[in-house]
Amino acid sequence: MTPPETPRRTPYRVMTVCTGNICRSPMAEVVLRARLEEAGLGDVVEVDSTGTSDEEHGRPIDPRARRVLAAHGYDVPQHRARQVDPVDLAARDLVLPMTATHAATLRRLARGDAALERRIRMFRSFDPQAPTGGPEHLLDVDDPWYGEESGFEVTLAEVEAAADGILAHVRAALDERAVPDAPAPRSGRA
Repeated sequence: MTPPETPRRTPYRVMTVCTGNICRSPMAEVVLRARLEEAGLGDVVEVDSTGTSDEEHGRPIDPRARRVLAAHGYDVPQHRARQVDPVDLAARDLVLPMTATHAATLRRLARGDAALERRIRMFRSFDPQAPTGGPEHLLDVDDPWYGEESGFEVTLAEVEAAADGILAHVRAALDERAVPDAPAPRSGRA
């Protein structure tokens, strides 16, 4: 007799988004995946990344990003850039754009679906030291593409500063999923 199958828990899915999917979003993907693994959540949370543009489609992570991540002790897996599409939004629980421009593009892809739009949260909005109350673009993660490798250090610092807040958010969402529905109130007299 074979033992009954244990139902597999649906993973919580997180996607980071930048322009070309070769610098910021894969850096954020790597950092979040490492933090989730350290927290013991790597088996219940999936993290991936995409870009709003297809101009870098199929390319690996930028070599400068790879070097900076590796220098800080991160394992950098193989990566191929790809463009986000509406199906990606529907299949993710949390979508983390790197800039206000990326967030606007994602909201357009959501096509007015309020449930999908609620899943879109600025990556740096989880950084307790990030500006609050101002225009959304104040939460932009710096784009290191046009500069030297030192710009990738700045980007990594911004990503790491928000990672613990994202981890706390994901943990709370997982706890919410684990709470069974409350029993319906009884009707009638006792």
